Amino acid sequence: MPDQAGRLAVVTGANSGLGFLTVRELARRGADVVMTARDSDRGERVLTRLRAELPGAKVVLRRLDLADLANVAAFADWLAAEGRPVDLLVNNAGVMMPPRGLTRQGHETQFGVNHLAHFALTLHLLPLLSAAPGARVVTVSSELHRRGRIHFEDIKGEKTYGRLAFYAQ
Repeated sequence: MPDQAGRLAVVTGANSGLGFLTVRELARRGADVVMTARDSDRGERVLTRLRAELPGAKVVLRRLDLADLANVAAFADWLAAEGRPVDLLVNNAGVMMPPRGLTRQGHETQFGVNHLAHFALTLHLLPLLSAAPGARVVTVSSELHRRGRIHFEDIKGEKTYGRLAFYAQ
């Protein structure tokens, strides 16, 4: 990865797994990083660990609940108020095969969190992304999409719900 000094990156789901590794490597290479997490306590523990590992890292934590599109909009408004172009958006957060549930706006949880929320976040941040020369949006996905099909006739999983089937869609 080349030097990232002066660049602003936003990473969703940054308190574990690929999200954490992405934040760590971007920070190691000088990026200013906004790491997001649904659970503020877990996010704070990870941020503390990251700051111990990389004392000079320019990383801030913001709570982002992708199961609530109003929270997505509020996060984007906060970032817009910061007034800085976004060079990199990494749409990484996701849920995998939970019991059937609904987002705050009534969408099946996996569809709402893994797809609709990241789509909404990207659209909200489009002006900030457009303001950064060479900006990039990276969306992390799963190989299971190959097995999926969209359940248009039962998009909320009200008739039949299979955790794997709805994850794959």
